[in-house]
Amino acid sequence: MKRFLHNYGFLIAVAGTVIVLDQLSKEWVRRTLAPEEIWSPWHWLIPYARIINWHNFGAAFGIFQNGSMVFTILAIIVSILIIYYFPRIPHEDRLLRLALGLQLGGAMGNLIDRATQGYVTDFVSVSTFPVFNVADACISIGAVLLLISVWLAERPSDSKTDEESNDGSSDPQAIATNMPSQTTPETIPNAVPKEHRDD
Repeated sequence: MKRFLHNYGFLIAVAGTVIVLDQLSKEWVRRTLAPEEIWSPWHWLIPYARIINWHNFGAAFGIFQNGSMVFTILAIIVSILIIYYFPRIPHEDRLLRLALGLQLGGAMGNLIDRATQGYVTDFVSVSTFPVFNVADACISIGAVLLLISVWLAERPSDSKTDEESNDGSSDPQAIATNMPSQTTPETIPNAVPKEHRDD
């Protein structure tokens, strides 16, 4: 059990928080609003931002409608891959661990909807942007953090290569310049050993 928590404690905490927030917000929308009903605390805000009970039969942000079964299978595959790969990530790589936790929570949140309702409840509508939910937002944020983590991981190797190329260690001229000078009788033309010199 201790080993399990060591490997998966962080993932469970992040993904679990996302799932709880996602499911609670969706349940509030389903109980409060009829399908496609719009709500906003201020009437003037409706053209810019509103809450709507929207049934999404496609992927995140409403794309690829009527592909619920395909995205259910993809969500399961992605979740399995994240769970398999997560223990191999160093604990110091917090950004990558957070990214995968957000993505797993988002995938599971929408997967619960598809398994229990046959569609995903979306409710956040901003201007003309596609309607989304907490799970969609976490998947997107996780993807951005994943890209940043990969970029940061590649930076040290690039800098090290630049430093090695700039220190002149492979430059023959630099090697010759940095070699200690050896002044011996054999290297000085016409040098005469001290014992053979005329006083």
